[in-house]
Amino acid sequence: MCIDGPAGSGKTTLARTVASLAEAPVVQMDDLYDGWDGLPRVTDQLDRLLLPLAEGVAGSYRRYDWGRQEYAETVTVAPAPLLVLEGVGAGSLAHAARCTVLAWVEAPDDLRLQRGLTRDGPEVEQQWRRWMRTEAEHFAEQRTRDRADVIVDGTAAAPPRSPGRVT
Repeated sequence: MCIDGPAGSGKTTLARTVASLAEAPVVQMDDLYDGWDGLPRVTDQLDRLLLPLAEGVAGSYRRYDWGRQEYAETVTVAPAPLLVLEGVGAGSLAHAARCTVLAWVEAPDDLRLQRGLTRDGPEVEQQWRRWMRTEAEHFAEQRTRDRADVIVDGTAAAPPRSPGRVT
């Protein structure tokens, strides 16, 4: 399952919910980019991860350490009945044939920016604004939202809860 959409829209929250319900591993795209300008180059990382998994063997990727601004350890991902791939670019056309379900999560730009700066700090506002432009170009080129199987409103503070059973 690929969960894609703009930064700060709520993809991670959805991915955690899906993964906990399905007992599935999650790979976050943030670990695959090589910094703020890494979106255009992430396909190679996805190849090393997804191509072996499609053959039923473990895939891997190099985890990017944002604090050190360099790649760190290699992470191995074992085959599983479901893998949740979460983040900008998860639903890219290069791997669309391997995606069973593409979920698009969206929220208004101002809310997304606010969430991002709350999480990452106000000192990265310039990088955030540049990233927002880069991802918009990526999504237009990839037609990600148009190809989505489900569109999720990411404006809620938390995922909706089941009302449970009433007796």
